[in-house]
Amino acid sequence: MLDAIRKFLHLEAASAILLIAGMALAMVIVNSPLHGYYDALLGTRAAVSLGEFSIDKPLLLWINDGLMALFFFLVGLEIKREVMEGELSSPAQIVLPAVAAIGGMAVPALFYVALNWGDPETLRGWAIPSATDIAFALGVLSLLGRRVPVALKLFLLTLAIIDDLGAIVIIALFYTAEVSTASFIAATLIFSCLVLLKLFRVTRTTAYLVLAVALWAAVLKSGVHATIAGVVAAFFIPLRPANPDEPSPLRRLEEDLHHTVAFGVLPLFAFANAGVSLAGLSPAALLGPVPLGVALGLVLGKPIGVLLFSWPLIRLGIARMPGGVSWGAFGGVAILCGIGFTMSLFIGSLAFEESGPGALSYRLGILTGSAVSAVIGLLVLGLTLPRAVAHEEGERLSAAERH
Repeated sequence: MLDAIRKFLHLEAASAILLIAGMALAMVIVNSPLHGYYDALLGTRAAVSLGEFSIDKPLLLWINDGLMALFFFLVGLEIKREVMEGELSSPAQIVLPAVAAIGGMAVPALFYVALNWGDPETLRGWAIPSATDIAFALGVLSLLGRRVPVALKLFLLTLAIIDDLGAIVIIALFYTAEVSTASFIAATLIFSCLVLLKLFRVTRTTAYLVLAVALWAAVLKSGVHATIAGVVAAFFIPLRPANPDEPSPLRRLEEDLHHTVAFGVLPLFAFANAGVSLAGLSPAALLGPVPLGVALGLVLGKPIGVLLFSWPLIRLGIARMPGGVSWGAFGGVAILCGIGFTMSLFIGSLAFEESGPGALSYRLGILTGSAVSAVIGLLVLGLTLPRAVAHEEGERLSAAERH
């Protein structure tokens, strides 16, 4: 039994399978007589107090503001590693996925805005279809096994990392509430302490992690979304150890967190946010401006944006198509970028209040759009990739995919 569990956890698609399981479980419970228990569980309040300082939130927000900060901390570690010594360290390698990511964020947003123009409340969701779920997309791609060229995996991985970076910027700029001056000053002081640790070349991660938790609490109370603290703190974690014979502090921390995030945080987030009641819903519900804008943004906007921005670069010789990849396979990966799922759900939770317009409909659009993108992308890749691809999995790719 334990051997079977270990083998499952080492599958490339394991994280995606658990995400689907979390989503499916939420959908089953919400649409059963147990729905009251689901709502009661997520509404259960929990508080942490230290003197006059207190954080009191329902379980749903502890997951979205707390556990997801851990996810973004891992994203920050990955971005720093890639910038310092990975795919993002070479301008030649970054051009195509960077421009494709920009197109993949801009065009879906235009689809959504076009269908929700004139309604300021629903327009807040414009960024929902701009996101790509890196774990889910790579999990679906891995179902094709060795037929997928390494270069194609690297392209999708790099694009998704840049997409995550774009999502972080969007959250910071457009989904920040009114800022508390006192808490913001506290966050600035903690940030200064992180800078001092870096200047004094401290390599022990414990000091950074203590300050990261303090920064998260201060940013949370300031009104800026707390997940930003996770990314900022991650950028200070040292990549290189004080002793060359020791392992990299950043890589070690990234490896330690990977399973917790992939097999714990993300499935739990999916369970807490994917519960959509289908009671009284008809197929016409998908035709509302919010779910239709999200679904079309993911299914059509994502691949159109990726291809529209990539094609001129390749045709003009500014960038090169990933080695051994046809336009058909490239298009299949562009379609997989429409799997927004956890990142889209997260942005949606920031854009809409639980009781506000679009609170349930945006989830319906995400689930539909992500599912359609996954199925169509898999079919296109299945038809366009060769039956067998002889390649070796590079050590760097194996480490990069642990996100």
